[in-house]
Amino acid sequence: MNEKTRILVLTAPDEADLPGLEPIAERAEIRYARDEAALERYLPETDVLLVTDFRTEMLERAWPEKNPIRWVHATSAGVDRLMFPALVASEIQVTNARGVFNRGIAEYVLGAVLLFAKDTLSNLRYQREHRWVHRETELIRGKRALIVGAGAIGAEVAGVLKAMGMTVHGTARSERDHPPFDHVYANDQLPELLPKADYVVVTAPLTPDTEGLFDRKLFQRMKPEARFINVGRGPIVKTEDLLAALQAGEIAGAVLDVLEEEPLPEDHPLWDLPNVMLSAHMAGDFIGWRRALGEQFVANFERWEKGETLTNLVDKRRGFVPGK
Repeated sequence: MNEKTRILVLTAPDEADLPGLEPIAERAEIRYARDEAALERYLPETDVLLVTDFRTEMLERAWPEKNPIRWVHATSAGVDRLMFPALVASEIQVTNARGVFNRGIAEYVLGAVLLFAKDTLSNLRYQREHRWVHRETELIRGKRALIVGAGAIGAEVAGVLKAMGMTVHGTARSERDHPPFDHVYANDQLPELLPKADYVVVTAPLTPDTEGLFDRKLFQRMKPEARFINVGRGPIVKTEDLLAALQAGEIAGAVLDVLEEEPLPEDHPLWDLPNVMLSAHMAGDFIGWRRALGEQFVANFERWEKGETLTNLVDKRRGFVPGK
């Protein structure tokens, strides 16, 4: 009988082994599944599933009827792609990587705000054109930011923007005082808050309530000078509605790290808009992030071995870690 805990890491075919797992290598049997055949082979004899590659359809197909898995850990903050019906209905605990990406995303958002305030996109364009064009630019001190999703990532973003002298409000399930936000309002107040914001930042998880949230009507609630930043989940925003709002001048610009369709098709008009910056779903991926994910899992694994409550337990029905 194998007394070691059997850990299966589901990872992409071209991805190296997850660093940071070395401390538990002697007391756990760590296997890797990079394709469906390996997944089907190892899942029926796995205690803990560590997911770094979210090919949910493949995982759902290989999901064993008699399942020994007791814990699934996702190396991402969002778990929407992992929540297939059999897992949601089971008693298996699910945890996520909440906390690892917070600072990286917050710094990315600050960079996006400064990108607009200092008209950096125009600087780069004029440089390519060899043109010397003097302008005045904005100060961000005193500007108003609205963060849609006042969870852990949203709070980190709020702290960074507050440090720059901005007023920062947030939205969440219920209204409350929640430093470093100046105030957090209930989600249903979003339409009334949008006309007052200079920067609208999406950090919310993808849930049935947030999918398709930002449509043409909400963009039309924003003031024409406002900028939109999405570091949450792509499907929260209807891409074609955002494109229409930008083309009509209903908002002043957008920075998008996540999109409804990833990668964005090469012929999509968003690529060529002068007031848009796109990045490849990388806002939180700092140098060393994969090792940090491995170390976070090891810390939780040690709690699991001791029979202690796991950190970052996901409410599978709601799709996120409950908290403030």
